[in-house]
Amino acid sequence: MTATPTLQPILLDGRWQPASDPIDQFRAINPATAAVIEDRSYPVSGWSDLAALLQAGRRAAATMTTLSSERIADFLDTYATCLEQRAGALVEAAHIETGLPRKPRLAQVELPRTTGQLRQAAAAVREGSWRRATIDSAANIRSWLAPLGGPVVVIGPNNFPFAFNGVAGGDMAAAIAAGNPVIAKAHPGHPHTSMLLAEAALEAIQATQMPPATVQMFFHTSPELGLRLVSDPDTAAVAFTGSRAAGLALKAAADQAGRPIYLELSSLNPIFVLAGALAERGSAIATELHGSCALGAGQFCTRPGLVVLPPGGPTLSFVAQLQSLTEAATPGTLFTPHSPLAVDAAVQRLRGAGAQVLAGGEMATEVTGFAYRPTLLQVSAERFLLHPQTLQTEAFAHVCLLVRCERDDEFERIAASLEGNLTGTIYSASDGSDDALCDRLATCLRPKVGRLLNDKMPTGVAVSAAM
Repeated sequence: MTATPTLQPILLDGRWQPASDPIDQFRAINPATAAVIEDRSYPVSGWSDLAALLQAGRRAAATMTTLSSERIADFLDTYATCLEQRAGALVEAAHIETGLPRKPRLAQVELPRTTGQLRQAAAAVREGSWRRATIDSAANIRSWLAPLGGPVVVIGPNNFPFAFNGVAGGDMAAAIAAGNPVIAKAHPGHPHTSMLLAEAALEAIQATQMPPATVQMFFHTSPELGLRLVSDPDTAAVAFTGSRAAGLALKAAADQAGRPIYLELSSLNPIFVLAGALAERGSAIATELHGSCALGAGQFCTRPGLVVLPPGGPTLSFVAQLQSLTEAATPGTLFTPHSPLAVDAAVQRLRGAGAQVLAGGEMATEVTGFAYRPTLLQVSAERFLLHPQTLQTEAFAHVCLLVRCERDDEFERIAASLEGNLTGTIYSASDGSDDALCDRLATCLRPKVGRLLNDKMPTGVAVSAAM
């Protein structure tokens, strides 16, 4: 007989407390084996829990406005140290809940990045220029940025259990650094990992004598209550990383209520490979592109999902090499039971608009866990321009669509048809032969992308004030 799983508490006002009115509960799943993790279940919070989190957050915000910068910075530094002291347990929990490798990804890359973000935030608090202090002596006016006066709701994604987690990631660090308490929503894909992070946060709160509700956490709620939470008068701001559909729904609710919301959404991250670059180093670019698409089984919001190519023989070689690499690639673990179905639906949508499958394009049924075959598709520029919206459908996995142009003006028309993206990339020749088209594309792309790159894959995101 299977034991009844223990329902886990939420972190409310400095204490782990049972959810007062859970509307449901859930358990985590190991995506590498598709096995339910039986020993714990997690509450789906009702409104009374969310209201209590907001009230405690409002009290914490009032206290945090009176604290010194050094106290806040000390909390962030201490939190980083507490995470490092729990590294083994954190890495193991995240590995089980996400299928991500312990090394190097979790232990040597993502956890150090997370503690580094916290320490960078602490340094920024001490340095103080984030406040943008301005003094107009002639008009006797002084201004600076100040805390928002309420809690910031931070909602993290499934693909970074540490570095973008609502309870430990960059948005959380930024909110605390600016003097605002955080209400974190754990992602249901890695709830135990999030709980361990929150335990470290609570230890740091107590060690540095911060307000008890400086960091609070709940596991999940209904979509309707999520919209109510972000639009509540006690919510000062919202930060969200995740899908376009969920993000836009949250944005609509926050906008209607006049709440600031900061979003990092799914993205195709288009790459334009110009003729000179392809002739000069096409094989190297194909290898780079494949590596970028394959990283984390393609579950990066900065993964290149759309590549625009010129006509000619070098393109034929490039496509053949990329096709061979994709066919030989091993299916990676996707994060949720829904992931392969969502990826397949996106691929079928692309095919329905005229894209041709060159590799993959089907479920990886021989794999025990959640997986989809690495997939490469192609479509003509003419066809893309007939169906630009459908052919910008994102598949959150190792899936890439190649667009084959016949003329330079098709590059520019495709760039003009693109929706907003996190990144855009242009590969051009080192001898200057692509410069004119490169300049025109850059002018078109700059208003559409958050980050414009030259001759570099977009997957990596640096923890830097410049980014």
